[in-house]
Amino acid sequence: MTATPITTQHTLDQQPSLADYLRASSSSQHRDTETRSFITELMSGALSLADYTRYLGQYAWVYEALEQLVDRVSQVDRIDVFDPALDRLPAIESDLAALGVQDWRREHPPLPATTEYIAHLQSLTSADSVRCLAHHYTRYLGDLSGGQAIAALVARHYGAAPEQLGFYRFDAINNIVQYKRSYRDRLNAMLLAPAEVDTLVAEVDAAFTYNGAVFDGLAR
Repeated sequence: MTATPITTQHTLDQQPSLADYLRASSSSQHRDTETRSFITELMSGALSLADYTRYLGQYAWVYEALEQLVDRVSQVDRIDVFDPALDRLPAIESDLAALGVQDWRREHPPLPATTEYIAHLQSLTSADSVRCLAHHYTRYLGDLSGGQAIAALVARHYGAAPEQLGFYRFDAINNIVQYKRSYRDRLNAMLLAPAEVDTLVAEVDAAFTYNGAVFDGLAR
């Protein structure tokens, strides 16, 4: 990742932070994704624990591909926010086992939209650190934020037990609010060229598009 700072016609103190800029630029995509019918029905209690299990089965594939990508990039580029404490695949696999899934790969094959999502992640190389960062930001900050609400609602509506909701527990993180603040601070400390910021914003939008497609694929 380049160490060239952002340069614009405005002074730096007139610019929003990178984290604020990302949040603002992706707000419409974020809102569109989180209001897809499957997610709104799941969160309202209109579905079932089996539907939540289907959702988790698809994201096992996504996180496997994402965490493999993070490993590839980390071999050649040190990104401060890439913290192993955020890894979710082991927790997802444990949750699926607790939900009665013996072999998630066989029982929950990827939907076409999931296949496209993971194919995109797998197409990114160790040189694609900015694009990797976009997917990292989109998924893990979401898990640390809205994911906490999802866990509470799945427990309330469908009677999910704690051992079925490990996906949303970050046992290696003492204070999630402080951790999210630290993540954004580390994001803001990165020195990205304007073209890299444009790439990051575009890839965050792509990440939301891929997630929205998975949600649509889960709707039935």
